[in-house]
Amino acid sequence: MTRMKTLQLCLLALVAVAFSFLGIGFLPTDTARAEETASHPSITQPPNIIVVFIDDMGWADLSCFGNQDAETPHIDSLAKEGIAFEQFYVNSPICSPSRVAITTGQYPQRWGITSYLAARDKNRQRNMVNWLAPSAPTLARHLKAAGYATGHFGKWHMGGQRDVDDAPPISAYGFDESLTNFEGVGAKLLPLTMKPGDTQPGRIWEHAERLGKPVTWMQRSKITGGFVDAAKKFISQAQADDRPFYVNVWPDDVHSPFFPPVDKWGEGKRALYLAVLEEMDRQLGTLFDLVRGDENLRDNTLILVCSDNGHEPGAGRGGIFKGSKGQLYEGGIRSPLIVWGPGLVNPEVVGTRNKTSVMAAIDLVPSLLTIASGKESPQTPDWCDGVDMHGVLLGKSQASREKPIFFSRPPHRKTYQEFKNLPDLAVREGRWKLLCDFDGSRVQLYDIVADPGETKNLAIKFPHEASSMAAAVTAWYQKTQEQAAKLSQDDSSE
Repeated sequence: MTRMKTLQLCLLALVAVAFSFLGIGFLPTDTARAEETASHPSITQPPNIIVVFIDDMGWADLSCFGNQDAETPHIDSLAKEGIAFEQFYVNSPICSPSRVAITTGQYPQRWGITSYLAARDKNRQRNMVNWLAPSAPTLARHLKAAGYATGHFGKWHMGGQRDVDDAPPISAYGFDESLTNFEGVGAKLLPLTMKPGDTQPGRIWEHAERLGKPVTWMQRSKITGGFVDAAKKFISQAQADDRPFYVNVWPDDVHSPFFPPVDKWGEGKRALYLAVLEEMDRQLGTLFDLVRGDENLRDNTLILVCSDNGHEPGAGRGGIFKGSKGQLYEGGIRSPLIVWGPGLVNPEVVGTRNKTSVMAAIDLVPSLLTIASGKESPQTPDWCDGVDMHGVLLGKSQASREKPIFFSRPPHRKTYQEFKNLPDLAVREGRWKLLCDFDGSRVQLYDIVADPGETKNLAIKFPHEASSMAAAVTAWYQKTQEQAAKLSQDDSSE
């Protein structure tokens, strides 16, 4: 064993002990594990983790999820070599709170983030904070404490946007390195725009230069590739340093405005969206090829791909599901999920679709912590709202989370698109999906397994289920509001 390797292991042990003393340690990369690894240098490193979080992609937008108008062969190939999950939920139908959930493993309502973070005045009108409190637990921070190299490449949107220029940097949340867009503090890529007939590129979100440097301007149609290139460089450095890595690749795509390559321009919103979707898939493919082409990475890397919320109406599609982005119907909160990892996923289920396991984005944090720890038994920490579903992610089980999943609508989206007077709250529990208002009125109850399109309200037929679920979701929402109110009193971001 090299002197450098021995030094690294000692440092990892010291970090783990320090975090354990502070009460925030979780992974078993403690002194005992460091000593074990030092004694047995052939022990495989903890698995690498890559999370691809696509922006505004509908449940039916990948060709492996039924899209017949466009092809996404690179993401589809992950499904063919991994598992596609059909009952996966994100924890909000809109951007920022969904990102908080997948980052923290907690309901975003706890942290006063219930819609997309905007300018200060809008945040105040919506009774929201201006950024995620750095005291929030994060997957990155826990993995970093366990020796992981941690990088975020892509959209952030959890603080540092519009006129909010004093938000914490992304590094405050446990990341060693970051490259973001116009909705985060730090180094960033900003978009140049070209459409047929243009002789000079345009610029959008120029004011975002004040939110951190260095700034690189590049064609909007190539920015996913820019984030991918940065992630690939980070991964190579982690390999050189002999460290496992956790990497977020969170593209701007497929969020509007749509600027595909000029030679792939189409007529109308749908055509432009599909061209952006295909180009995003192509650019992500170079990341997937890097992992596949390296034997050490291929056998010890887990890739997860999903969307942050439902589709923008007129662009993407939700298939059989009702609703879209911004709504609590299935089309707003159900996302495709693909998990790939040839050396980690049960080979007996490779290429299959899991149609039964109900889980949510908040479940990914405890699940990935357990996978990183190398343990077999569930390890959900007390602070986490999610449930450890690592066995399901790795194809060793088809169980569902036993706890209900709660949702609240964005505060400014009571009416959105074709839907008027939308319900305020929703809960999924077992076969049932319930929607209601903040006071528990106007209950809609669906057998979501038999009726995924939410067409037959069964509240009158099943009054016990309707009343108990309405009571549970309203009580949950009240509790989160109390937590957020306490946060706003203590947090200088207000």
